[in-house]
Amino acid sequence: MFRDTKAFSGFSVDDTDRAQQFYAETLGLRVSRDDAMGGMLTLHLAGDRPVLVYPKADHVPATYTVLNFPVEDVERAVDELTARGVRFTRYEGMPQDDKGIMRGNGPDIAWFTDPAGNVLSVLAQD
Repeated sequence: MFRDTKAFSGFSVDDTDRAQQFYAETLGLRVSRDDAMGGMLTLHLAGDRPVLVYPKADHVPATYTVLNFPVEDVERAVDELTARGVRFTRYEGMPQDDKGIMRGNGPDIAWFTDPAGNVLSVLAQD
């Protein structure tokens, strides 16, 4: 039934203006906005993979990673994002280095949050 459907994902934020600024300016993604739909955003990811970002008054940040960004060089991505004001999340019990990168337990990965508190990551691409 769904084999050929082009499914997409979505998640909520508490402030679409701040989210739009973060995703467009800080992360450099192409973002479109539909004010007729209450200010919903669409993140236009590589590979024609749209992600819906919608406003929710009683938003609670996701406690899991909602978006993973595969990159060639995790350390370089962390350095660039840190220079743009992004702070990387540290998890107790996770073997992360001084920059917040976990190495040697699967692909190198570092987690951070958007302004609404949703968890994102940069990770080594295969």
